[in-house]
Amino acid sequence: MALQGPIPVSFEMVFPYGCYLVGEVEQVKDFDASKNGRTVFAKDKVTGEPVWQVPVMDADPAVKAGAKTVSVKIVSAVQPVPPASLPGLPFTPVEFAEMTVTAYVNQSSGRLAWSIRAREMRAPRTASAPASAPVKGSAGKDVAA
Repeated sequence: MALQGPIPVSFEMVFPYGCYLVGEVEQVKDFDASKNGRTVFAKDKVTGEPVWQVPVMDADPAVKAGAKTVSVKIVSAVQPVPPASLPGLPFTPVEFAEMTVTAYVNQSSGRLAWSIRAREMRAPRTASAPASAPVKGSAGKDVAA
């Protein structure tokens, strides 16, 4: 099979209705390398840069409540800075660039899940909903980080 490793995707493919920050940017811990109370942070296997993560809420109204919040990992030499919040909104709209997804089997559920990565976090270029809703399978999104 020619398709191996992370699959490049556009922001619109993953979040056609946009998404909102619902937490803080944190550096990802490497649980396998952390030992005896010493924390080791994860590095991207290709670039060697630190990996950060941020929880976001998918704005797609068709996504089930339990799958609304997902974690997006960001590969960046410095901690990504969220865009400024907008007055009157409880959450900050955000967009990601240079995104990839990697499929894996969620060990707790046995279901297919997706790890979402990006190289950049920024304010959305547009705030409008898509012209037509995307077609989804009956299971909807099963997204995990």
